[in-house]
Amino acid sequence: MKQFIDFIPLLLFFIVYKLDPRVIDVAGHDVTLGGIFSATGVLIASSVVVYGILFITQRKLEKSQWLTLVACLVFGSLTLAFHSETFLKWKAPVVNWLFALAFIGSHFIGDRVLIKRIMGHALQLPDAVWTRLNVAWICFFIFCGAANLFVAFTFQSFWVDFKVFGSLGMTVLFLVGQGIYLSRHLHDSDTSTPKTED
Repeated sequence: MKQFIDFIPLLLFFIVYKLDPRVIDVAGHDVTLGGIFSATGVLIASSVVVYGILFITQRKLEKSQWLTLVACLVFGSLTLAFHSETFLKWKAPVVNWLFALAFIGSHFIGDRVLIKRIMGHALQLPDAVWTRLNVAWICFFIFCGAANLFVAFTFQSFWVDFKVFGSLGMTVLFLVGQGIYLSRHLHDSDTSTPKTED
């Protein structure tokens, strides 16, 4: 569920981006709505609201959510300050690759790989399976970052469409694949647990 909460600001960004530019009155000020720069403003504002609500209700944000929020504020602000969408195009690749680095680092720092730290409270799996799952997440984040970067600078006419729906589609497909992989190993784990404890 939390993966899809992260897409709320992105969906709002997409909707505003697709609007034909128009000037609306907001508290006595003329504001242009539609296009990349107003959409970036909406992305920043909605990210602050969504993660603010999560922080208030949960009393905390996960590290991944902090990273996403900070990246949105930094790259979004640079996009608006320099009036250049290039900064925003780098947001998804950088965030994905930072996630990949975190998963890579967990192989060398601490006693558990990152995916086991995240999901270990809910699942009992052999360490070898956790390691393979962690490597899969590393590959996923590296691929997503590269795909976003390639599309953003090669197919500029629909990079926003890919940023929203391509990223969402890749995430859904990966989670489905992870679920299939885990269901097989959970079944094996259930039948073999008594033997491994002897």
